[in-house]
Amino acid sequence: MLDVLRRIVQEVNGARNLNAALSTMVRRIRKAMRTDVCSFYLFDVEQQRLVLMETIGLHAQAVGQVSLRLGEGLVGLVAQREEPLNLEDAHGHPQFRYFAETGEERFSSFLGVPIIHQRRMLGVLVVQQQDKRRFDEGDEAFLVTMAAQLAGVLAHALATGTLNRPSRDVGQAVFTGVATSPGMVIGEALVIAPPADLDNVPDLVPTDIDYEIKRLKDAIYRVRDEIRAAGERLASRISAQELALFEVYQQMLGEAALAQEVEKRIREGQWAPGALADVVRRHVQYMERVDDDYLRERAADVRDLGRRVLAHLQEESPQTPDTFPERTILVGDEISVATLGEVPRGKLAGLVSIRGSSTSHVAILARAMGIPTVLGMVDLPLPRLNGAPVILDGHRGRLFVRPDEELKNHYRSLIAEETALAEVLEHEQDLPSRTPDGHDMPLMVNTGLAVDAVASLKTRISGVGLYRTEVPFMITERFPGEQEQMRLYRDQLESFAPLPVVMRTLDIGGDKDLPYFPIEEANPFLGWRGIRVTLDHPEVLMVQLRAMLRASQGMGNLQILLPMVTNVDEVDDTLKLIDRAQAELAEEGVEVERPKIGVMLEVPATLYQLESLAERVDFFSVGSNDLTQYLLAVDRNNPRVAELYDACHPAVLAALARLAQEAVALDMPTSVCGELAGDPAGALLLMGMGFDALSMNTPSLPRVRAAIRRVPLAAAEALVHETLKLATPGEVRAHLVKRMGEWQLDHLLPPKD
Repeated sequence: MLDVLRRIVQEVNGARNLNAALSTMVRRIRKAMRTDVCSFYLFDVEQQRLVLMETIGLHAQAVGQVSLRLGEGLVGLVAQREEPLNLEDAHGHPQFRYFAETGEERFSSFLGVPIIHQRRMLGVLVVQQQDKRRFDEGDEAFLVTMAAQLAGVLAHALATGTLNRPSRDVGQAVFTGVATSPGMVIGEALVIAPPADLDNVPDLVPTDIDYEIKRLKDAIYRVRDEIRAAGERLASRISAQELALFEVYQQMLGEAALAQEVEKRIREGQWAPGALADVVRRHVQYMERVDDDYLRERAADVRDLGRRVLAHLQEESPQTPDTFPERTILVGDEISVATLGEVPRGKLAGLVSIRGSSTSHVAILARAMGIPTVLGMVDLPLPRLNGAPVILDGHRGRLFVRPDEELKNHYRSLIAEETALAEVLEHEQDLPSRTPDGHDMPLMVNTGLAVDAVASLKTRISGVGLYRTEVPFMITERFPGEQEQMRLYRDQLESFAPLPVVMRTLDIGGDKDLPYFPIEEANPFLGWRGIRVTLDHPEVLMVQLRAMLRASQGMGNLQILLPMVTNVDEVDDTLKLIDRAQAELAEEGVEVERPKIGVMLEVPATLYQLESLAERVDFFSVGSNDLTQYLLAVDRNNPRVAELYDACHPAVLAALARLAQEAVALDMPTSVCGELAGDPAGALLLMGMGFDALSMNTPSLPRVRAAIRRVPLAAAEALVHETLKLATPGEVRAHLVKRMGEWQLDHLLPPKD
């Protein structure tokens, strides 16, 4: 039964048209379960009805015509309860409802199971039998498993438009990912294809068909030569049976049918890489479905050959074009900083990728540049997006593909409102960040790139709350030397002097790898990262500490921050290295003041060691993003659970309030850096709790400053007391929106749906 299940899922996954795949699905399930009927009902969210979308056994004319409300009939009951229903005599059930169009009066037995994806009910899968038959546990388990396997495929199909909703324009599709950099933009998708990935080759119309055919043939000849040479090199080291594989490859490449099929696709209007990918995928899907072990094994060979040929084709294919749309939305499987740099900054309007996270270096760069970005968009069909008109919503993490005019007008209005608000707020950016009752709330910025070091910022901020030193490490091909680092750090310190600059020691691991120092772990966020890495590699940390101290000579505005601290021992060990670095420099004739040292509070364990930590360091900095992630046990970069990540969770707010209280008692200066600090309502909460400073990305400054200048400290403190009594994140969010509205500050919040 497992083989049958696997084959059915493969067919659905491999189908280019899911409407056709559904037809195959119901036929295969009926055959596997030896029933008379198999039907699929789709839940139409807009109509709040279940619509018969495919059947084998009921009357075909009923498809698209029969629909039920939730709770109506047996199918509606399955959907409403979201659990299986197994009946030997369906007609005898009080919920049974007869639809004349279906001809189902002949069938007695009924087994229906819901199809659910991430808590959303998508539809119902039903089998029926003419004889009175109680489906056994094995039958029910098979259909439940089938529904669970199909849920992700069906959700993807609904999102991409490959399965038509009965009441929806099929041209428009919406995808959801992790909101990484705020903002909204209407533009055109430009897909960047990774090399030799058959599943992510964009569709492009060739400008010269003969040239595309020629380069296809050249690529095939080059692969044949490579395989022949590889076989000759290994001839003396492998058996004749293994050597025969190279001959099989040669035969497959030499078969006229494959090349002719690709050539035909090129003549139909597809460029060579796209035509090759189409043909190879089709052959692989066929081979994987057949009941022949030999052919199934050959599928891997065909896929491998396809990748080899594609790699040669892509050697001549620029990964980015010579010309770019005026508002380019760069889309890819994974976007690198190098790729980002190939797009003219004036034309780069947004970023979208399947992989990546809000703390990746691309995300950091995007926020610094003020470019709307959504990452972790796992359901994105890259090949069908190139050149498509799109709307990117960086506030909600959404990408609308081929939006209709009504949606475009809605977003044009929202974008115009954001632009107008930015112009209004710009006029008060040089005014103090002071509440109406005279409380000064220092605002600082998070930096990590030269682009942030602009003199105009100095009059608007109280310093740099977080300088991410890992960014320069990420954009090089090796560990930068002491002199290189010293120049970078000196630039930052001089740019913002005399304001303080808090430099965090190298914070890699988790989702921030260096290309030349990869860290492969099953649980990266609970693994080797931050201070754990650098203490294990003191040769790297010492170079960095020496560079920081040398850069600070004569400046007096350096502060050093230690990331991912869990134990007091880690602080003691790092302080010894700082002392050593200072002593070494003194021996070399470089006299520097000892900078203030701080600990980043992001691991929950530190919340219970504040007194011991305060005896050793000069300040605390709360990393609210990671602290929230660890307190809630939610990977915020995982789209499956991203909705559970919420900095306004009552437990997170309670922990922050208690932390602020203890820091005041310890007389320890404590700032917060993270997304909560950059949210106007969140900033008011943190101010009311008693934190000394807030650090955020530059684009967040205007809204946060505007909120602070309009809300008295006493009102912010009252807001904290009210909020801490609430039980759910939803209640907290609703209360914050209500209060912001009463203070006439709702225009500072992200736009609503």
